[in-house]
Amino acid sequence: MAASVQPACLDLHFSGKLSPPPLLKQNAIFVRCVSSPNFPEPDSLTDPPDIVNTNRDQRKVVRIAWEKLVRWSRSLRAKANTDVLERTRKVVVLGGGSFGTAMAAHVARRKEGLEVHMLVRDSFVCQSINENHHNCKYFPEHKLPENVIATTDAKSALLNADYCLHAVPVQFSSSFLEGISGYVDPGLPFISLSKGLELNTLRMMSQIIPAALKNPRQPFVALSGPSFALELMNNLPTAMVVASKDKKLANAVQQLLASSYLRISTSSDVTGVEIAGALKNVLAIAAGIVDGMNLGNNSMAALVSQGCSEIRWLATKMGAKPTTITGLSGTGDIMLTCFVNLSRNRTVGVRLGSGETLEDILGSMNQVAEGVATAGAVIALAQKYNVKLPVLTAVAKIIDNELTPTKAVLELMNLPQVEEV
Repeated sequence: MAASVQPACLDLHFSGKLSPPPLLKQNAIFVRCVSSPNFPEPDSLTDPPDIVNTNRDQRKVVRIAWEKLVRWSRSLRAKANTDVLERTRKVVVLGGGSFGTAMAAHVARRKEGLEVHMLVRDSFVCQSINENHHNCKYFPEHKLPENVIATTDAKSALLNADYCLHAVPVQFSSSFLEGISGYVDPGLPFISLSKGLELNTLRMMSQIIPAALKNPRQPFVALSGPSFALELMNNLPTAMVVASKDKKLANAVQQLLASSYLRISTSSDVTGVEIAGALKNVLAIAAGIVDGMNLGNNSMAALVSQGCSEIRWLATKMGAKPTTITGLSGTGDIMLTCFVNLSRNRTVGVRLGSGETLEDILGSMNQVAEGVATAGAVIALAQKYNVKLPVLTAVAKIIDNELTPTKAVLELMNLPQVEEV
């Protein structure tokens, strides 16, 4: 009979008369083999009293800390103001894309009787939402709440709205808003879901919306953070930031949007939230190119780290707070967009790195990858604020077909060795 194969691990057996070796007792290390089910658990062995007491003390400290956190959280939730949600009767969403649809569904689920009107341009999408409660183009398998109503009529959509969620792509926002400006109440708060920079003017949404509506006092909030529309539709835990120079407005929007699966933080740093949300899309294209070229994990980590620094350099020159760039709407959004395949911008990069042309890539997509247009603004921004942005500029050059991905990598690797800042 063949000899039995011994498991490749240290099998320690202690009889009742034999104590563990001193080294094991000293370090509280006990190695257990899977083939020895009757081996006593560490707690049943003779631990030194100081180790036992230390472990018990540590567990007690952790338990008390967690209990304090839970009590604090419950206390704040009990005091949470719900006046905004109770007073809100109608919310309008401009745009029928994936994220606009997801946010419309989310807001509609916040309260029965709340009307959520989606202003869409596609009559088939409009009909699909109203008759079947599905966005046939973006979420054909997700049923929308029945209080989501679609329309192609701007006047009826905006009439008596309490809040407006703007989900139109940045490059089309100015002309779109100019066309509906006659129906917009001057006091209607705009919550911008759009991320990017207008190509020719370098303007952010906080500048585009008031200018297009010819109302510099139009209430404005930027909503940003790591949030894929599909996961929001599936009620998966998500955290985002609302930024406004008006603290009361930011708190009101927080009340409107926050739920058991969507955490909303507030910020006054509109510039930081917007510029991070715009440039992370460009960085995601770079991350996709690295993946498409199969350059490995080392390259990916180095590139994204460098890109984060470049976004911080530019944002702070523009007046943003460094803490915003390292927070949820900065680093949080960057990580999601650069590392997850659901990202449209990352997908563009992967296909560029694999050798496809930008024309073919964009021709096959049914959604807008904002980073493609925003990349064109990077070089102008770098010059305007006198900041060197090697990675982000390389993406712009690749998109303009002035540089191949292979050549870009070679140039970036040959940059002067400098001190990290």
